[in-house]
Amino acid sequence: MANRILEVENLKQHFKVSRSFTVKAVDGIDFWIDEGETYGLVGESGSGKSTTGRSIIRLYRPTSGKITFCGRDVSGKMSHEDEKFLHTNMQMIFQDPMACLNPREKVLDIIAEGLDIHHLYNTKEERDQKVYDILELVGLYKEHANRYPHQFSGGQRQRIGIARALIMDPKLIIADEAISALDVSIQAQVVNLMKKIQKETNTAFLFIAHDLSMVKYISDRIGVMHKGHLVETGTTDEIFTHPVHPYTRSLLSANPEPNPVIEKKRVALTYDADAMGVDYTKGKKQHIDGTHYVLATDEELAKWVEEAKEDARQSARLN
Repeated sequence: MANRILEVENLKQHFKVSRSFTVKAVDGIDFWIDEGETYGLVGESGSGKSTTGRSIIRLYRPTSGKITFCGRDVSGKMSHEDEKFLHTNMQMIFQDPMACLNPREKVLDIIAEGLDIHHLYNTKEERDQKVYDILELVGLYKEHANRYPHQFSGGQRQRIGIARALIMDPKLIIADEAISALDVSIQAQVVNLMKKIQKETNTAFLFIAHDLSMVKYISDRIGVMHKGHLVETGTTDEIFTHPVHPYTRSLLSANPEPNPVIEKKRVALTYDADAMGVDYTKGKKQHIDGTHYVLATDEELAKWVEEAKEDARQSARLN
């Protein structure tokens, strides 16, 4: 049984805009991540994916709910010791590599910033050697350490972002849209690099993305978010082979097929929660099979299971 790295229970992240209006960016979600596992979080823009990641790493203070990281509660007021543990063992890779790298600092100092803050070396030589080793791990060279961010391509900058996260030897890395700003060929390189690093270091990943095909490739389990709610979660095979929630089915139906014959016959489904009368606050976590759960009322679940079966029959006929 793998060790549970992260457990999120009924997490809520609300932002008060005015006296009468509050944005419920994340509204009561539950999931967990095991050691050495990749959990993919997908959904449209504004669904609450990035807010979830930022709440977990405590860039935002959660409105309510419980976040347990390596057995420590990191959701409320933390002790200095817990804060240090969180900041050294959980790291984030951001979406725009250029925006999160200091243009006035050399790569050596950018990557070593975490080491400097937490005093994780004894001599300057040890510090520099740690940076050189991590650069080599992400596919860059020792010579790159004395350059500035603007002297690198987008893919290389993202590798620097990954190196900055990895140098702390974290137990969990939150990759927030880490590949969406890159060319497709570079995306594949970065994702393959993350898989290689995970195999070598056994680091867990929370992989936040729009691209379903990339999430399918890298993730062990997947959570589908919509309007701040986790509407469906399960293993990659459970989500892609037996999607139940109509939002999940609409996302998968919009994914292009590489086979032109099948692509020509593909029908993209539409989903409108308001028009369908779906109220996420009335739904409950329904168990389908294994680790597969769907947010639905009993009536909605029965209806959606039948619709999913009909979609599967139609898909089989087309193929």
